[in-house]
Amino acid sequence: MTTAKVTYLGDLRTDATHLRSGNSIITDAPVDNHGKGEFFSPTDLVATALLTCAITTIGLSAQLKGLIVGDMQGEIEKIMSAEPPRKIAALKGSIVFTNHQLDEKGKNMVQHLADSCPVFKSLHPDVEVELLCEFR
Repeated sequence: MTTAKVTYLGDLRTDATHLRSGNSIITDAPVDNHGKGEFFSPTDLVATALLTCAITTIGLSAQLKGLIVGDMQGEIEKIMSAEPPRKIAALKGSIVFTNHQLDEKGKNMVQHLADSCPVFKSLHPDVEVELLCEFR
């Protein structure tokens, strides 16, 4: 089944519709690549996909195993390569856990889940990825 339909709107902007739900997002080329930068760029979505995938994977595992991971909030930085070809060189992020009830074994499991989510595993090996779990 097709996942999405993307329409080019002109001026380096697209409208992507998730076919199952009908929800849509707009993308722009980034300012440093001739775009307006008013919406997520496609490479911003890759970075965001990594973080949302890790958080979702942790949430699913916690739900299935009865773990109390508490509140999760993350941030991600996308670093583009300085040399051509233009590509993502690194993704550096963190997920902060508050109000959790995790012992050391649980914390290690959560970090492993973040490092093995489907998006993480789908990234090219040349992309340097750092996704740290912080427990407060």
